[in-house]
Amino acid sequence: MKTKTLLLTALFAALTAVGAFLKIPLPVAPITLQFLFTVLAGILLGPKYGALSQLVYVALGLFGLPIFTQGGGISYVLIPTFGFLLALIPCAWIVGILSGGCVKGARIWLACLAGTAVLYLIGLPYLYLILNVYLGKGMGIWAVIKSGMLIFLPGEALKITAAVLLSKKLLPALKNLSIIPCKS
Repeated sequence: MKTKTLLLTALFAALTAVGAFLKIPLPVAPITLQFLFTVLAGILLGPKYGALSQLVYVALGLFGLPIFTQGGGISYVLIPTFGFLLALIPCAWIVGILSGGCVKGARIWLACLAGTAVLYLIGLPYLYLILNVYLGKGMGIWAVIKSGMLIFLPGEALKITAAVLLSKKLLPALKNLSIIPCKS
């Protein structure tokens, strides 16, 4: 069971990397599928391994693999959107805790909503600090909220919906493979 779980953890790290390159470009940050794979990791792998998959993804990118939307390497910490990458780790953990292996759509939806809140609670202040303190852009809080969150919320809702639908099919399959415990 442990080997299968670790393989799935690595798979979700890889899927998150792939999700970085499935993107729609926007001025401040592109819309990507990283968040979808992050919440799926939390739902399907639980808090520990879901968060570990995202930690592996972020660590590999910081070690220099070009798996972030704009490359990789330690200097990526100075990219304004790096806070969102850091937030993927607690986001997966929160989603895993709150979804608890449950196949009920409402519970998964609420868990993903909480994960979204974590994503923006970490990502937006980081975006603001890098844009204003490091890059000297002089963007106000409202401008950062509009360009760093509001334009992304409809896409996040679609990704959450996809995660709910996918998890309803995948959770029972993973339970049958004795990979994860699944509650009703």
